[in-house]
This record gives sequence, C-alpha cells and structure tokens, in this order.
Amino acid sequence: MNPVRKRRLIITLLILGAVAVATGLSVFALQRNMTYLYSPSEVDAGKAPDGHPFRLGGIVKEGSIRRVPGTLTTDFVITDRFQSIPVTYTGILPDLFRVGQSTITTGTMDNGTFVAKTVLAKHDATYMPPQVAQAIAKAKQEHRIPPDAGHGGSQ
Repeated sequence: MNPVRKRRLIITLLILGAVAVATGLSVFALQRNMTYLYSPSEVDAGKAPDGHPFRLGGIVKEGSIRRVPGTLTTDFVITDRFQSIPVTYTGILPDLFRVGQSTITTGTMDNGTFVAKTVLAKHDATYMPPQVAQAIAKAKQEHRIPPDAGHGGSQ
C-alpha cells in the first residue's frame, strides 16, 4: 500500500472512531437524562427506578390536597384509581391544578412519598395527557377491568 492511501485510511479510521465515540457519549448522556412516566400502579409494583428521577402521572385524588401553612409546600395524592402515591411539592402550583384533574409530576421517591420537582396540570376539561391515559388504561388491563368501566378512563 502506498503512503498516500495508508494516510487516507488512517485519517478515515480516526474520523470514524471519533464519530463512534461522540455517538456513544451522546446516547449515554441522553439515557441518564431521560425520565420515564409511571402510573401509581407501576410504582407500587416496583417498576419505577429507585433513587432516580421519573415522572408520575395520574389524577389528583379527591380530598387529598393539604397546604402547609406559611410555606409553599403542598401535599397531595396521585391516583390511577387503583393505587395511590402521596406526593409532596414545594413551589407554586399551576393555576389549573385541582382535585380530579390529570397531572404529571417529575421527581423521586423518598420513603414511600414522591418528592416532586415540577408539577404539570392538564389544560382543559376534556383533555388528558396521552401518557396518563395510557397508564390508566394499562392499569385497567392489569386489573382486568373493561375499558369503559371505572373512573378516569382515556380521552
């Protein structure tokens, strides 16, 4: 092999190697920053990651909202109508946050309580986030309940 071809081959291999390393690092970084959505039934079944952030989706349970006087801390319960998870959040809640509304929270589990960093509420009376609707439908399937029975079904 002549020196020019050898040099081109080495440069090409170095470029391909650099692209492979950059791709691998990008995929690794994205996987560490991804947060998956889990329903309360999935969290109760142990499918949610321990010690890592994830999203908890469901409906704010009736009668569960408790505000700590003098602070921005609010405790409430997220349910998929089969399992419930207590949530604590410190901050200003969205205007549309209320009992019976779909919500998605991002945070981590701490001693059986979900500590939320963000809280998102649905934006109108007929809309339910697709991921929350899917999580509730999946919980219904796992509990062998017909799709049109029960509360909080899909859209």
